[in-house]
Amino acid sequence: MKKLKISDISLTNPVVLAPMLEITNLPFRLICRKAGASLGFTEMVYASAIIHRNKRTLNMIKSSKEDSPLGIQITANNTIEIKKALDCMKSKFVDLNCGCPSDRIIGNKAGAYLLNSPEKIAEMIKTMKKFATVITVKVRLGFKKNNAIKLAKTIEKAGADAITVHARLASQGYDFPADWNWLKKIKESIGIPVIGNGDILTGEDAAKILDITDGAMIARAAIGDPLVFERIIHYLKTGKEKEFNFKKNILAFKDYLKLSEKHKFTNLAQIKYLGSKFIRNIPKASTYRDKLMHLSSIDEINNFIRTIN
Repeated sequence: MKKLKISDISLTNPVVLAPMLEITNLPFRLICRKAGASLGFTEMVYASAIIHRNKRTLNMIKSSKEDSPLGIQITANNTIEIKKALDCMKSKFVDLNCGCPSDRIIGNKAGAYLLNSPEKIAEMIKTMKKFATVITVKVRLGFKKNNAIKLAKTIEKAGADAITVHARLASQGYDFPADWNWLKKIKESIGIPVIGNGDILTGEDAAKILDITDGAMIARAAIGDPLVFERIIHYLKTGKEKEFNFKKNILAFKDYLKLSEKHKFTNLAQIKYLGSKFIRNIPKASTYRDKLMHLSSIDEINNFIRTIN
């Protein structure tokens, strides 16, 4: 299996977990690591929220000794905010988000809005390098127009240690297939590691991505199915797909509940939303999901899960 090294970090395999808002908190990252993810990232946090010590934001970057290696994903619209935030965080591995297409983030001229200004991204990277040892950047192919090659070359020249590319424009939703041809072009144009992202749903998908890039970042496929990492790694080793196993998946959700309690992640709405994604590929799945959403405590959820395993 291909190895992936980012700066001085040698990963156990080239399959990594994407940063996802409202999904990749500490408990979720831990169950994905158990399934085989070699690297995790926090949910994206906004630099100004770090500077102001926002309690919810600080909880989003909470970690543990088992949660390593870990990239803290951050976004901002200027280098001053980046400098102040990184000075507060004291993190050695930071990922700059230049790909989030949400209206709120773009309205702040951060996230995917930065794709319009490769030079500004370069300034941010240079500032980040004064505070962190490992710098990575997550981008899309462009904002409304494809400027992926210029972005990649500028990011490399500024000193980033790796780049993750979601192979869509920021203006494109999931109804547009990810254009993996551009991942190959980007890889051929720069020397730092390129991690591919977008429409990687199976082991075969991951193998195809790894033929043209250095790493495969798994996002949507892991929501409610952390064992996708186990299946992908199995495919990379054997060339054979493993089937989804509902019982094992529910056990993973039980682990998630235990870890949520252990690490004091008790946002019930978030737990139920994610839990509903675990209930799939069984008779009456929609009925079970509806029942789950009406529960009012983690104890109730634990008792309910026992009835469907």
